[in-house]
Amino acid sequence: MPKKTAAPENVPDLDRANRLLDSFGHIAATLNTPQLSHDQRLARILDSILDYLGVEQGSIMVMDKKGGLIVRAATRTELIGHTQRLDNGSVAAWVAHHREPLFIPDISKDKRFKSQCRKNYKKNALLSVPILHKNKILGIINVTDKAGEDNLLKEDITRLLDFTGLVLSLLLQQGLQDEVKKQRDTLRQRNQELQRQQEMRAELSKLLIHDLKGPLSEVVANLDILSYSIHDEQREFLESAQIGCNRAVRMVANLGTIDKIEDGQLALIRETVDPKVILEESLSSMRGLARIKDIGITMAMPDEDLPPIELDRILILRVMQNLLTNALGYSPAGTTISFGCRVVDSRRLEFFVEDQGAGIPPEKRGTIFEKYTRISDKQDALVGTGLGLYFCRLAVELHRGKIGVEGTPTGGSRFSFTLPL
Repeated sequence: MPKKTAAPENVPDLDRANRLLDSFGHIAATLNTPQLSHDQRLARILDSILDYLGVEQGSIMVMDKKGGLIVRAATRTELIGHTQRLDNGSVAAWVAHHREPLFIPDISKDKRFKSQCRKNYKKNALLSVPILHKNKILGIINVTDKAGEDNLLKEDITRLLDFTGLVLSLLLQQGLQDEVKKQRDTLRQRNQELQRQQEMRAELSKLLIHDLKGPLSEVVANLDILSYSIHDEQREFLESAQIGCNRAVRMVANLGTIDKIEDGQLALIRETVDPKVILEESLSSMRGLARIKDIGITMAMPDEDLPPIELDRILILRVMQNLLTNALGYSPAGTTISFGCRVVDSRRLEFFVEDQGAGIPPEKRGTIFEKYTRISDKQDALVGTGLGLYFCRLAVELHRGKIGVEGTPTGGSRFSFTLPL
């Protein structure tokens, strides 16, 4: 007969290790079950811990934002949600302050704790361990009342500490989720407020445009009638008034057009035009202003004829007028503005306005076409609210073109935009 093999002496240790692995498996499955709430996960983890240790009662407490310990999972369900202060002389408070495990073989004989702490247990031995992260207390696990005749031993501290890392991972995960949710809620509130402000601004813009159109049209019409009877010595004042009104009309028109382009409600009215005609038309409305500011304007054109181009004549005309007005606003008296048009790569047409002003710092060239951005703080009647260049960008991009600015050898600025032929 074959000999019977003797049972290994370390069978209890193997059994304990297998049970620990089994508990870890249950906890891992709990952590990876998204439909469970945070408290439900803690409750299942607590059940696995108590089952592994063979104890009947226990709880998991978590530090709250006010510096107290709140019970998030417990065998005594009436304790869940209860907050415990750290100055009440309890076992958990001691562990939180000292940040180290505490094993009490007989709570009835331990004079460190109040009598009300002792009446809640069936047996006298209890164990409490901290959940630490970077030496900061995040929570506490408490166990007591071991099943059967045995009682908790000091060696059970090591067994219980095996689980603190898993609970810590859940608490950190929940903390990250809470922070993400908080940031998401804050972002949602800010977006809602931004949307509300944008809606209010859009409504105010529409009301402003509507209220300004009528009075401005009357002023322009009356100034035009007045021009037939005014004396020569007063004509300069009339021209200044007409220039101001025309600019106000363009600003109101820009506001209305910007709103329509941003809302995707503006359809281009394309027509085939001669580029030179657009340039001459934009120059005709600027001659009076240039004369008043003592600034020369010259039109630079290539010797060969320019090809016709299909575009929205009114929009591109206003783009040129905005660029010329901008150049006049930043050019000193006695200088000259050059503007014109040329063919680029035989597929595009470039319109440009070049001044002899102070120029634009390179670091600002990338932002001047943004909404409400101004080139400088210069106080000038022609320096507006920062919508003129933004309108130019929108109008050019609506034509599938590009707009930009660069410096010149003389230190001025050269604004240009290209449109596809």
